[in-house]
Amino acid sequence: MAIANHNLKALYDYPKYWAECFGPAPFLPMSRNEMDQLGWDSCDVILVTGDAYVDHPSFGMAVIGRVLESQGYRVGILSQPDWRKKESFQELGKPNLYFGVTAGNMDSMINRYTADRRLRHDDAYTAGDEGGKRPDRAVTVYSQKCREAYSDVPVVAGGIEASLRRLAHYDYWSESVKRSVLMDSTADILLYGNAERAMVELTHRMAAGESIRDITDLRGSAFLCREIPKGWTEIDSTSVDQPGRIEKSKNPYEGAHPTQCDDAKDIRIKADKAMAEAMPEAEPKPLAIIPDTQAIKTDPTSTYIRMPSFDQVSEDPVLYAHADRIFHRETNPGNARPLVQNQGRNDIWVNPPPIPLETEELDWVFEQPYKRVPHPAYGDSKIPAYEMIRFSVNIMRGCFGGCTFCSITEHEGRIIQSRSEQSILNEVEKIRDLTPGFTGVISDLGGPTANMYRLNCKDKKIEETCRRPSCVYPTICVNLETDHKHTTQLYRKTRELEGVKKVVVASGLRYDLAVKDPEYVKELVTHHVGGYLKIAPEHSEDGPLSKMMKPGMGSYYEFKEMFERFSKEAGKKQYLIPYFISAHPGSTNEDMMSLSLWLKTNGFRVDQVQNFYPSPMASATTMYYTEKNPLKPLGRNNSEKIFSAKSKEQRTLHKAFLRYHDPDNWPMLRKALRRMGRADLIGSGDGFLVPGESRREKELKKRETKKQRPQARFSRATPRRR
Repeated sequence: MAIANHNLKALYDYPKYWAECFGPAPFLPMSRNEMDQLGWDSCDVILVTGDAYVDHPSFGMAVIGRVLESQGYRVGILSQPDWRKKESFQELGKPNLYFGVTAGNMDSMINRYTADRRLRHDDAYTAGDEGGKRPDRAVTVYSQKCREAYSDVPVVAGGIEASLRRLAHYDYWSESVKRSVLMDSTADILLYGNAERAMVELTHRMAAGESIRDITDLRGSAFLCREIPKGWTEIDSTSVDQPGRIEKSKNPYEGAHPTQCDDAKDIRIKADKAMAEAMPEAEPKPLAIIPDTQAIKTDPTSTYIRMPSFDQVSEDPVLYAHADRIFHRETNPGNARPLVQNQGRNDIWVNPPPIPLETEELDWVFEQPYKRVPHPAYGDSKIPAYEMIRFSVNIMRGCFGGCTFCSITEHEGRIIQSRSEQSILNEVEKIRDLTPGFTGVISDLGGPTANMYRLNCKDKKIEETCRRPSCVYPTICVNLETDHKHTTQLYRKTRELEGVKKVVVASGLRYDLAVKDPEYVKELVTHHVGGYLKIAPEHSEDGPLSKMMKPGMGSYYEFKEMFERFSKEAGKKQYLIPYFISAHPGSTNEDMMSLSLWLKTNGFRVDQVQNFYPSPMASATTMYYTEKNPLKPLGRNNSEKIFSAKSKEQRTLHKAFLRYHDPDNWPMLRKALRRMGRADLIGSGDGFLVPGESRREKELKKRETKKQRPQARFSRATPRRR
C-alpha cells in the first residue's frame, strides 16, 4: 500500500529482516539471560529509556520496540540504566545496528523538577514511584554513555525531550539559551515526533548497509551538516528589519498569522501561480538565495529556510522570538520546508515533519503483541503511570488547539490521526480479558484532547497548504469538521460491549468545540462523567487568554449551561472542575486579581494550582524569555512587549491569587492589594476578596514591628555651664 499523495510505503509493507524467524518475544529482553532464553546471540537494536519498561502502547519505547520487532529485528531494552557506569550500557552487548535513546514519556527536567525548580522525590514512571532513577538531561547523558560503551555504534536520539530540543531553545532550568541537543549529546541523528515511520525506514536502510551519516532525507529527522547539499535554494530569514527604506514587508514571517483558511479553489489557484513565480527554472542553482518576498511561495522539496543562528538567538530576544515564529509556521507536513540553523562550526538541518499515519497504520501500531503489563523484573512494585492508564484506551494522536503553553503540537503535530472504531473496540476487549484487576470500568477513551477524534480538515488540499497555528483560535475554522458523530457512536458501542459497566472520559476536553455538537455533549454528560468533569479555561481575562490562544469565557458559559441542563435531565448531580494557570506570560497582577474575583464569585476554591512551566520550544516559553509576542509581526520598534512573572515573589503572588481562600496567603494578598490601590477588596463579606486582619494578626504584627524597631541611642548629657 502506498500512502495517499505521498510516495511512501505503509509501515506493514516492508520486507521483513532475516531475524523474523525468532518470532515475537514475550517481553523485549532487558538482560543477557532473557536473550539466551530467546536464542539470541545479539540485539540488532538496543533502546535506552529513562522510564520503567511497561509493555503497553501508551509507553513510547514499547511502541517503538514492538514496531521494529514486527519488521523482523531483535530489540532489547535498557530501562533506567545506571548512567554513572559504562558497564550498565554493555548489559545487552553491542547492538548490530544502533542505540535508540530517549528520556522516556516525559522530558527528564520536567519529570525531575517542579515549576519552581524544586527537586521532586517521586517519579510516576519508575517502579515504586522512586525519584532519582534517571539523570538530568537524560538524552544527552545516555547518548554520551552509549558512545563510551561502544564508540563505533551509531546513536539515534528520539522521544519528547529530543523533539523539543532539536533547535536552539530557551532552557528554564539554567535560564539560558542552549544549543540543539544534537550538539551536546553527539547523537548521529535525531528523530522527532511520533517516529514509527522514520524509525522503520532508517532501520531497514542501515540493515541494508547504508551509513547513518548518509541518511539525510528522512522526514521528521534532524542532523548536523557541514555543507548544504547541492540543488537547494536558501530563504534567508535571519533578520527582522532591513537597513534603509522598506517599501514592502520582506520577511514572510512578519505578516500576521492567518485567521481563517482560504477557500479550496483559491488555494489551488494561488499555489499553482506561486509555484510558477518562485520556480522559473527546472533545476534551482546550488545555494542560491531568493528574495524573502517569494519565500512563502516556494517548493518545499528544493528550498530551505535559514533561521537566525544560535549566537543570534542567544544574544537577541527579538531574533529568538522571530525564530520561534518561523518554527511554528513550518509545522504542517503538507507545506513545511527544511529549517537550517547555524550552531558554531555546524549547521543543524531539520527536515519537515513526518507524514501522519493512516488509520490502518495506526491500528497496526496499536495491535502489536503488547503484554499490557510491566516487565516481570519489577515484581509487585507499582508504577503509578501504568496504574493510571492500564484501563484506558488512546483513540487518536495530535492536537489542532495550538495552545501556546503546550508542546503537543511541536511533538505530535496538529493533524489528527485516528484509529478505526473496530481497533479501539478490540483493545477494550483485550483490557477486559487480559488486564489484571479489571472491574468493568474503562478509565478513559481519549488522547491529547478527548473530543478531536476523526475531526480533520474538510478538504485535503486546504489542509496541506494551511499555515494557521490553530484550527480553533481565534475562531473555529469553517473548514474544520466539527461533527462529533464518530465519537458519540464510539462511546455507545463501547458501553454495549459485554463486561463493560462504565466508560469514563478523563482526557482534556475542548469545550468550545464540543458546544458545536449538543448531541455529543448530552452523550458525554449523561453517560461518561464520573461526577466531576475537568475542563481548562486557564484564565478569565482576555489579555492572558490571547497569549495562550484559548477561547474567551463565552464558550465556557455556553458549555456550562449545556452541562448543567443535560445533568439535570439525566437526574445526576455533576460538577465542572475548571483548571487555571498562574503566572502565564501576559498575565499581570491585575489579571490575576480579576481571575481571583471570578473564582470567588462563582464559588470555586482551587486546591491544586499549576504555575506556568516554560517547556522548551513552546511559544509561551518564548514570551516568558523574550517578553515579545511571536504571534504578531516582530520588529525592533514595533514588537509588543509582554509582562511575564519571573521572580519567585511574583510567581508566588500569582499562585496565591488562585488560592485566595487559603489563610496562609492572606497577608501576601493584603499587601499586594494595598500596593495595587485595591484595599477596597479587603474585608468581610461577599464583596471582598480576602478578610481584614484579625485581632490576633494585628497583635502579632505589632509585636513583630516592635522587635524590628531600632533601639534608641542615648548620649551623656552635656554638663551645663555655671
